[in-house]
Amino acid sequence: MTAIEIREAGPPQVLRPVQRPVPAVGADEVLVKVVAAGVNRPDVMQRKGAYAPPPGASDIPGLEVAGEVVAVGSAVRDPALGSKVCALVAGGGYAQYVNVPAVQCLPVPSGLSMEEAAALPETFFTVWMNVFERARLRRGESLLVHGGASGIGTTAIMLAKACDARVIVTAGTAAKCAACRDLGADVAINYRETDFVEATLRATDGRGANVILDMVGGDYLARNVAAAAVDGRIALIATQGGIKSELDLRALMSKRLTISACLLRPQTVETKGRLAEALRQKVWPLFASRGIKPVIHARFPLGDAAGAHKLMESDTHIGKIVLVA
Repeated sequence: MTAIEIREAGPPQVLRPVQRPVPAVGADEVLVKVVAAGVNRPDVMQRKGAYAPPPGASDIPGLEVAGEVVAVGSAVRDPALGSKVCALVAGGGYAQYVNVPAVQCLPVPSGLSMEEAAALPETFFTVWMNVFERARLRRGESLLVHGGASGIGTTAIMLAKACDARVIVTAGTAAKCAACRDLGADVAINYRETDFVEATLRATDGRGANVILDMVGGDYLARNVAAAAVDGRIALIATQGGIKSELDLRALMSKRLTISACLLRPQTVETKGRLAEALRQKVWPLFASRGIKPVIHARFPLGDAAGAHKLMESDTHIGKIVLVA
């Protein structure tokens, strides 16, 4: 099969098509013939040498795919041979075939193309785990999302609005802010022009945001504390703005804040399977009832993974970037 290999840590040009054996299928796995694969920020970090695959995972990048099940392991009952699925993987997505734990597969939602389905798993698993399970966003609460125009951000907007939360986002351009409002965001803050702490407090009548989804880290963490409501929950999922932060612990205590930090990729198969089942029951019906669709900014052929990474690093995209096998 054709797969995309990271020749060495470096710029997008180190991604190159190579021939690899089709992976073997374990007893609890299925083999998926990939139609499309999502491109995500962790793929870029892996390419740069800053995010190694977990032990036992493929060195091929790619954390989400959609395609057809063409082989099943001896212990697998679902999904069946021939099923159209989208799946979360710990690596190996940038290839024509990938082996996947069966419990990490979900059916392609009715009305969505394979390319749209490939844009779902990484962001939907992440947002569900961090915003709804760990940070416990509830109906009527306010959610502040940093990077509202990203794949994670657009997913968070759609899911939070589906549960009747008030959504505030930050984004870096007027066009990105407009796109977030089109998706349903109640308030979009251009962080290059406006202080998001002041704007969040203004948008919540001084109360602050109940839940904050942060993929920036760095000095944003202290500012998130200032923007949070009493009993607020801050969910940290990435550190694009830096790995160190300084906090006034008195502010944490006086507001009774909770900070959670979590990565999806190192989670166990059992945890990912549980998340998949939660999504199947609580989120997948929303595709029909609420008309949810992922936002796809661009599609690239599998062989041009480098071009997809260049676009992602330009930070001009809105929503997801997809590779078509």
